[in-house]
Amino acid sequence: MSNTSLVEQFEHYSAWRERLSSRIAGYRDWLNEHEVNDGQIDLRLQHLLDRLAEDKLNVAFVAEFSRGKSELINAIFFADYKQRLLPSTAGRTTMCPTELLYDASRPPSIQLLPIETRANNVTTAEYKRYTDEWTTIPLNIDSAEAMTTALLKVGETRQVDKDEATRYGLYREGDADAQLTLSADGSVEIPRWRHAVINFPHPLLKKGLVILDTPGLNAIGTEPELTLNLLPNAHAIVFILAADTGVTKSDIEVWREHIATLQGQNKGRLVVLNKIDGMWDELKSPAAIEQEISGQVSSCATMLGLDASQIYPVSAQKGLLAKVIGDTALLARSRLIELERALSDELIPSKQEIVRDNTESEIGDLMHGTSSLLNARLTNVTEQLGELTGLRGKNEEVVQHMMTKVEEEKVHFEKGLQQFQALRSVFSQQSNALFDHLGMDKIKSEVRDTRIAMENSRFTKGLRAAMSGFFTHVDANITHSAAQIEEIKSMMTAMYKKFNADHGLAESTPPSYSTFKYKKEMERLEKSYNEHFNTLLNMLTNEQYTLTAKFFETLASRVVNIYEVANREADNWLKAVMAPMETQVREHQMQLRRRLESIKRIHKATDTLEDRIAELQQMHNTVIQQLAELEKLRAHVAAALNPALMQEKVLAA
Repeated sequence: MSNTSLVEQFEHYSAWRERLSSRIAGYRDWLNEHEVNDGQIDLRLQHLLDRLAEDKLNVAFVAEFSRGKSELINAIFFADYKQRLLPSTAGRTTMCPTELLYDASRPPSIQLLPIETRANNVTTAEYKRYTDEWTTIPLNIDSAEAMTTALLKVGETRQVDKDEATRYGLYREGDADAQLTLSADGSVEIPRWRHAVINFPHPLLKKGLVILDTPGLNAIGTEPELTLNLLPNAHAIVFILAADTGVTKSDIEVWREHIATLQGQNKGRLVVLNKIDGMWDELKSPAAIEQEISGQVSSCATMLGLDASQIYPVSAQKGLLAKVIGDTALLARSRLIELERALSDELIPSKQEIVRDNTESEIGDLMHGTSSLLNARLTNVTEQLGELTGLRGKNEEVVQHMMTKVEEEKVHFEKGLQQFQALRSVFSQQSNALFDHLGMDKIKSEVRDTRIAMENSRFTKGLRAAMSGFFTHVDANITHSAAQIEEIKSMMTAMYKKFNADHGLAESTPPSYSTFKYKKEMERLEKSYNEHFNTLLNMLTNEQYTLTAKFFETLASRVVNIYEVANREADNWLKAVMAPMETQVREHQMQLRRRLESIKRIHKATDTLEDRIAELQQMHNTVIQQLAELEKLRAHVAAALNPALMQEKVLAA
């Protein structure tokens, strides 16, 4: 692997994505220029371009307080800014989950969701739709002092009584750890904010990087959205320990309950042992210091159940300082580069592979459709050329016979169109049946019924039955959807074969579409529910119901989001299944009409035979040229898709 930093790798990845978008946009322009585009193809291409433009790279940093998490984020991503973007001082600086991103549609700002919203069973994702619920603080990006002051707001706290803290799920009577948060007057210190979104026009954030800064076990354990949504959807998770504290009980809890259990095993999971500069003792030899660091690494690895090679010792503070002042020796000693390289190996290639595979499948299907259309057009033009060339030197009777033959073919095809219309009607019914199982109305009904069942029974048995019933029904809906998809695919395959045999239309295999990923995601959510429900069983009934209801609302929001994605993808798949046949039918119908009009004109002597043959020859040459240009476009897109090109640029750098 090269010595290129994570930041540079990410910039190369962004350039690769932009180059790919440019090639796809060029393909769309070519379709429009040669009038072989249609509304459906244009919509699919726009969706593909939007998906590339909105592509995000999510990196989550997880640690208990005082582990140097904010300093590590500054060192890896924001050192070029020549100052600390995130506040980093001794003690707790991040009190609520914080997202750093850039949305060009909004001015630079910090959006803060008040902690009081935790009293309602409404998720953070839902609140993001209503900006009036957030406190917005403008960011003056031209003033370092003003930015620092504004960012300190994220860490604000307030003192409340135990009842209010309990209502927000931030205090539980009888919890030994919770007792430590009590002040002398019996009040509890809680975060002022539930969630923060920092919209900052940093170059990396502009290119799609999203950084999630989480404030430790207390927030992770009491905010189900982190457990169910934000952490599982991160492309990489960096778990941070500190050399001056070692692996504490709360560190172990965070690792075992919220990170190690995530699907994908150790893929995209990195553990950092920070603050190794505390072991830099001038009175010790470099070998002795190295031995002490290795001992700490080995101890951490044993406690987390990892190999020592999976623990990365660093000094974030010294790494940041080294980058700011340009001290390469200090940067090497901080070992920050090794961590960045490991994060690059975990993050960039796997993310690029996902984007490449999704894009390759979609653009390949679209280009195949264009190729089929042009080949069908070429076949028709070739047939017409053959017919008209065969009329040279023939009398009027032969021309009349040819005209009759084409008219009969047109009538035969129009009868086939009746079958096509019948197919569209059945296809519509089958599509409706699919959405009966996978549609938004269905899942909203399941959520509503489960919510009512939970309210009607606030005891353990009833809550368990309601939640288990929810998962059972959702699983059944996805299973029925998969069966419906196969039925639609079989029907369309048979119809393609029939139209190929009856009318010579190109035979095509409908694209595949699987609900397996939705099923796996539901299994993950159910597993998370089962693990957390056991904890909730130990609570008093009223508190158990409150936290279970909050957990369910977060879970339900995630399931609804999955269904929204499934609906979009199912709708796109249904269009992709039917569109090629619709295009071929239109093309065949148009060519039959042209053939008949040509022969009629020749028969009526309004056109000469030679003029019409010359016109068809020109059309023939044009289609051949278009096919050659399409192959060049296909090669250009394939080259842009090739991740090796990005790697070559990285190595060259």
